[in-house]
Amino acid sequence: MNEAEMMSEIRDANLNYLMLAQQMIRSDKATAIFRLGISKDIADLLEGLSNLQLLKLSSSSMMLARFRFDDSAILGMLTNYTKNSTQAQLHKAVLMSGQTAEAMA
Repeated sequence: MNEAEMMSEIRDANLNYLMLAQQMIRSDKATAIFRLGISKDIADLLEGLSNLQLLKLSSSSMMLARFRFDDSAILGMLTNYTKNSTQAQLHKAVLMSGQTAEAMA
């Protein structure tokens, strides 16, 4: 994959993420804030963006979506958890709720 293709893929991923995030926020803000791992301020900003603003923001050369956690133990648990699925989902939700929401710097 060359540089131009990679930048195109990043823009597409950014736009898809922003559109999904905005749809989630408009549908159920509290749940979206939890699932996206963002602050209420960021959710309010995303909710109010126009289509043109979404396109501009998605054109960034950097990925806008990122892992919500930096702890390899949590990542390992999310990918290798072998207990029953109900208990695993509950445990994941508890762990992820302990992560701090992203704030604008």
